[in-house]
Parts: sequence; structure tokens; C-alpha cells
Amino acid sequence: MALRLAADFDLRKDVLPGLRAAAGARGGGAGILENNYESLRVLNVERNGNIIYTYKDDKGNVFFGLFDCHTRQNEHLYTFEKDLQVVSCSVNRERTLLAASLVQSTKEGRRNELQPGSKCLTLLVEIHPVNNVKVLKAVDSYIWVQFLHPHVESNPLPENHLLLISEEKYIEQFHIQVIQEDGNGVVIKNSGRLPRERVAEDFVWAQWDTSEQRLYYVELKKSRSILKCIQFYADENFNLMFEAPLDIALSDSGFNLVNFGCTDLQDQEKFSEHPTLCVFTNHTGSLCVCYSPKLDSWEQITYSVFYFHKGHSKTFTAALGSADSRVTKGITFLNLDYFVAVYLPGHFFHLLNIQHPDLVCHSLFLTGNNEVVDMLPHGPLQSLSGSLILDWCSGRLYRADLNRSYLLEFLWDARLDWEKMAVLHCVLSCRQDTRFLEAKIIQWISENISACHSFDLIQEFIIASSYWSIYPETGNMDKLLPYSSVLTWNTEIPGITLVTEEIALPLMRVHSFKGYWEKLHSNLEYVKYSEPHSHYSNSVVRREWHSLISEEKTGKRRSMAYVRNILDNAIKVISKLEARHLEPRLTPLFQEEDNHQRLLVGLMVSELKDHLLRHLRGVEKKRIEQMVLDYISKQLDLICQILEASWRKHNLHPWIFHFNRRASAAEFAVFHIMTRILEATHSLFLPLPPGFHTLHTVLGVRCLPLHNLLHYIDNGVLLLTETAVTRLMKDLDNTEKSEKLKFSIIVRLPPLIGQKICRLWDHPMSSNIISRNHVKRLLQDYKKQPRSSVIDKSSYSVEFLPLNYFTGILTDIESSSRALNAFEGHDNVDAKFVEEAALKHTTVLLGL
Repeated sequence: MALRLAADFDLRKDVLPGLRAAAGARGGGAGILENNYESLRVLNVERNGNIIYTYKDDKGNVFFGLFDCHTRQNEHLYTFEKDLQVVSCSVNRERTLLAASLVQSTKEGRRNELQPGSKCLTLLVEIHPVNNVKVLKAVDSYIWVQFLHPHVESNPLPENHLLLISEEKYIEQFHIQVIQEDGNGVVIKNSGRLPRERVAEDFVWAQWDTSEQRLYYVELKKSRSILKCIQFYADENFNLMFEAPLDIALSDSGFNLVNFGCTDLQDQEKFSEHPTLCVFTNHTGSLCVCYSPKLDSWEQITYSVFYFHKGHSKTFTAALGSADSRVTKGITFLNLDYFVAVYLPGHFFHLLNIQHPDLVCHSLFLTGNNEVVDMLPHGPLQSLSGSLILDWCSGRLYRADLNRSYLLEFLWDARLDWEKMAVLHCVLSCRQDTRFLEAKIIQWISENISACHSFDLIQEFIIASSYWSIYPETGNMDKLLPYSSVLTWNTEIPGITLVTEEIALPLMRVHSFKGYWEKLHSNLEYVKYSEPHSHYSNSVVRREWHSLISEEKTGKRRSMAYVRNILDNAIKVISKLEARHLEPRLTPLFQEEDNHQRLLVGLMVSELKDHLLRHLRGVEKKRIEQMVLDYISKQLDLICQILEASWRKHNLHPWIFHFNRRASAAEFAVFHIMTRILEATHSLFLPLPPGFHTLHTVLGVRCLPLHNLLHYIDNGVLLLTETAVTRLMKDLDNTEKSEKLKFSIIVRLPPLIGQKICRLWDHPMSSNIISRNHVKRLLQDYKKQPRSSVIDKSSYSVEFLPLNYFTGILTDIESSSRALNAFEGHDNVDAKFVEEAALKHTTVLLGL
């Protein structure tokens, strides 16, 4: 299954055995009985993870208990010796006060004896020690209760704050001051009159965020739904944080609560008949509103996600199959940190990428044909903070996360490109044991290198993995760094249609932001004012690198300080890369300087650092530089990992770095992988590890016929490095085949490298090339001087006046050159050598 559910709490296993033991110790009469244990159910999950539950004994008495998630122990809180039905319950942080809302049991015909004339009682109970019971409300409408649990030190709070949510569509906050008596005993101060204030009113929907202590609610204004959020703090203060219009249909006569505990008052079998609405946030500053309207068709279902942090909404319509497959359960939205899961039992499971929702291919959609759609419990599920899921029916609390094993298996079995893309990003978002995950993905890529038509597997892996490696550093990385190599996606996904619309952004009601609100505000500001293309690209690096290379060819160069700074950047990246990989490498990389690749690495460091400095305001320069080094070294490391895996898979060894043997089938496979890596990095203009081009050329010479080899060289697939050509000249003999190869290579070399290589090859052809280059260089700066018409023929044995005259000119130039540059090194080439080479070449041309 795509999700892994780990049970944090099971009502039947963690609570029931202790209750049975306690009942047995009391003789069984006063405790819970076997035939009455169905009354045991979860009421609420507080911020600290503690779970409040209730049950009845055989006399109908209502017991309240608490399960401490840290100590894994149960604690009895309070008992009402009346047959009552519990609507809601909450306990304060110190477990000294219990708030409960109760109604008269439907099994009893008599009126409520606690407060005659009322249907619902809201009580505040001193439980440490057991003392007073105060009636907060006695009304005919239902009331829900929730204590605030602010972030504070371990000291007890002098004042507690309690929310009361009324079915009459208002929310109040009670301020309860407490004092200590008799040691640790706590009683309510001035219990006769507790201060209270209205928090919200005239709402039709409300959701409580236990972890972050936020209240979301929806008001209807002129038939328009307005989402509002209130943030509660450690003192009695609270702020209205934002208002956001919602394009959804909610009825003024409706009333729905989310995350205010569980109650039997709602008919669980009719969930599909009512709209579903919930709000999800995470630490990156995302704000998602998930909505599914009332189901009006058995053939399809519609649901929308408002990505306020991105400025747009997406409305999905999923086919449900035949009319016979009726929907008996409601749609469920689950918050899974970087993802939101949309689940309809027996029909589909949609894993929505909320960090990168732009392209549908980054989200995973599984239909009823896949067993995964039945992996979750079919009962009503409540999504809590921290990827917690509460199954009300079974009383189990699960911690959900993406199942890496299943996703990796699914990656191997996926046949469609959008499935591969979605699963790849799901796997990479799992940041635990990244080395293991990357190794598995590389293994999959090597087996499916040509299986994708819509995107390049290597490109997507390098871009996505390097992005996720640095993403936790700051929440703005998804705006500044590319997370995918795919910019557009037009292929439809079977079984689902999508409509994307721009939405109005939330209006922030406060001016000072901290924590989550600062990140949300930053996201909203980015949507308002961002440049169309603020993602980093290597286009500037490409231009600058080509400029430096062309200057090198012409003998011109920037200031030494500029070039030295660029190369120093490269040294830092390579040092960091070596620190990542402590084991000796199988591939013979990093055995040469490869200044061109070092220039590319250093330029990328410089440009990326400038890019982040422009956009990451408030982040230290030193930290940004560290992030840049991590990011680029990660990209190089991923390329090295792919090569190492390929090398290991085909059982190759470092001595492959020779020309004087034929290639094996394994070397052909590695050469193919290296060519695909080169293609992937070339279009994105990513740097390669120093030595990559040399190794690629060595394998190319051994694997390819001469005409294919030259074609690869002429089209820039194989880059002739000085190291590779030097090795070739030394390793190969002077057979006719080798001579043809060497000459074909030499004539394709850049002039500066070609002159060095010719001196390594003791061959007439090499001498001819040397003499040509020598004459060309001498004549470039030649200025015609008056010469004596008398030529000393005694120096020459050949009666060919043009050659004699030309040789004389060269002799004069060499003589003057040596006189002017007596202390400078010069080539060991003289006019006599040039004469002999020229005569031989002329003889060949004339057919003599």
C-alpha cells in the first residue's frame, strides 16, 4: 500500500484490558462488563497526544479516562453516576479541570435531573482533587468543548481557557483562573462568575487545529463563503489572522464541525450526502482548503483543492465506474505533510503534491483497479496534525507516512510516464535513508533508461533529488530552484479530469508575523509580486563558460584574480564531494585537472550564489554559500553514483582506462549509460565530474568503429581531452589501423593540444604537421625585408628555386627570432627539417 499506517493507539488493546482487570479486582459488578464494552469509544485527542475516552458500566454510569501517549498508561479522570450521553469532552494541560457536554440518555424517559428543562448540559469539573462541578451551559442546543493547550513551560498555568462551540452558531471563550490548595490540589477561583467573550458567530462550518491552536470557520456573506482563521496564544489574546473568499456551496441552514471530537449525534452512514470541507497546513507555509460537494451522481465525484499559497485552485472529477458500484462512504482528505491524500474506499486514492501542484504528473492517482484503494479503513477517518489519522469506529490512532517499499515496487511496475514521474517524486520526498533510496532509484533508471518518452529519467532524478536534498534548509527553495525537468504536461491521466483556476488570495489581518504565518505571508507575497521565471537556470553560466573557453582559444583571458576565484569555487565543491564519498571509487574519475569542467563548476557556484542572495533576504551570506556548495556537490555526487552503480553492475575495474584492448559487452553498456548522462547534463548545462570526458572517450574509442567514433567526435558527443589523446598515442602501436585512428584524432584536436600531441607521436605524418604549424607561426608576423638576390646554393642539395627561396626566408626569420629571444624556449624545428618535410610532401602530391 502507498501509505504505511503505524498504530500509535488502539482502544481495544491499550485500554480495554486494563478496564477488565480493574472490573475483576472490584468483583466485576462496578466495572465494565463484557457485554457492555461497545460503549467504549474515543472522545477527543488533545494537543499533547493524550486521548480521552469514555465508557459505561452495567448501571449506565459514565466513566471518563485518559491514555497518556508518552507513558502508555491509563488514568481515570471522573465518573458521572447518571445514565448520560456524552457529546464532547476536553481536559486541561495539567489534568486538573475537565469540561464535558452531556445530554439525557435516550433510553430514559425522564428529564435531565441535573438541570430540569434543558436538553444539553455543559459542565466544568474540578478533578484534582475531585471537588466542585460547575454548570457552564444548560440549553436545548448541543455544545462542544475544547481547552486551549498553549506552548508554555512546565509550570502550571494560572489561567485556563476553554472554547464552547454552540449548535446555535457561536463560539465563546471562558477564562478560568485556578489556585492551588492543599499541596497540589487545584480549585477554580471565583467560580461564581467566569469571564467570557465571543470569538465567532454566524458561522456554518468550523475546524479546530489541535497542534497549532487555530480555529478556522466559514461565514456566509451575501451567499458568499468567507474562510477566517483565529490564532490563539498562551495568554487570553487571540488574533483574526486572515480572511479568504471560497468559491464553494455551503448552506446557511447547515452546521458542521471538524476535529472537535467525536460524537454519535452524527449519522456516519450519511457522510456521502453532505459536503466535506477541511483545512490543511504544514511547516512550509502552505494553506490548502479541500472541498467535496454533496454527491449527486453515482458515476463521478468532484473535489477541489484551493492552494492559497500558490494562488490557484484545482478541481478534479474522478470517474467512479458503473452505477452498480454505489458510494456508501464519504470522501476522506488526509494531511500527509508534503502531500494531501484524497481517498474514496473501493474507488480511488489520489496523492496530491501540495508543494508542487502545478503539473498533474507530480501527483499520484490510483483507481479501483489497484489494490491500494482499499488499504485504509473504510470507516470515518479524522486527519489530525503530524500525519495522524483517527479511525473513530475502531478507536485506533495511526501515524501515516508514505510507504517507501511499496512506492519503490510500484516504480518498477509502472508502465505510464505520469505514474513514473509521480512515484519518483513521492519516493524522493521521503528524506529518511536517502542514500538507500537513491541507490534503488539508480538501479531502476539503469534498467529503464529508454522506457520514458515524456521526460528524461536521468535529468528528472538529478534535478528532483538535488532539490529535495536542500529543500529543508529554507521554505523558499521551491520558488528559487527547479524541482523538475518538465515544464509542461499535456497528457491526460485516465479516470480523472482537471480544471485549474486562479483564486483570490487571503487578506492578512495582522502586520507582524512569526513562524508559520511569516512563511505563509512570504508565499502570498511571492504569488503577488514574483517574477514570471524566478527559478534558477544555467543560461547565464552557459554564456559565461563559452566566453571563457573562446578567450582561452584566442590566447586572451580575464584577470587572473577572476579565474582564480572561479577555480577556488570548484575546489570547494570537489572537496565537499570527496567528503560525501569516503570509500574508494571504482570509476577512474578525478584523476586529472579538467580545467573546463572546473570552470563550469566554479561558474555555477558563482551564479547560483548571486541568484540566492538576490531572493533570500535575511539569510546569512555564509549559509547561502554553504547551501550552494551542498547543492552543486550533490548534483555531481548523483552523477558519480550512477556511474559507480553501472561500473559495479557490469563488474568493471579501473584498468579499463587503456586503449590497447577490445571492448566487452559490459563496456558497451557503460558507454551507453555515460552517453545518456552526457545528453541529460548537456541540455540542462550541468557540470560533470572531472575526468568524465576522458573516460567517455576511452570507452568510445574501444567500443565504436572508426566512422562512428569520428561522427561522435564531430557532433560533440565525445570531447577529446589532452589526457585521453596522450594515452591513446602512447598505448596504440603504428599499425595501419592505428595510424589511421591517430591521424583522424590529431586533425580534430584544438591547435594548442594538437601541437603537444604531435611531439608524442614519432611518425612522418606527425613531423609534417609540426613543420606546417612551425612555418605558419613564423610567417604570421613576417615583415618583408630586402634580401640579397644571391642565394648560397652550397647549403642545399636540391635545385628547386622556389623551395630554396622559401627556405632562405625561414632561415632568416629563425635566426633573427633566436637572436631576439635567446633566453626563451623554442621548438626544436629548423629550416632543414622543414625543407625535407616539404620535399617529401611535394613528391607525394606529384606522384613521384
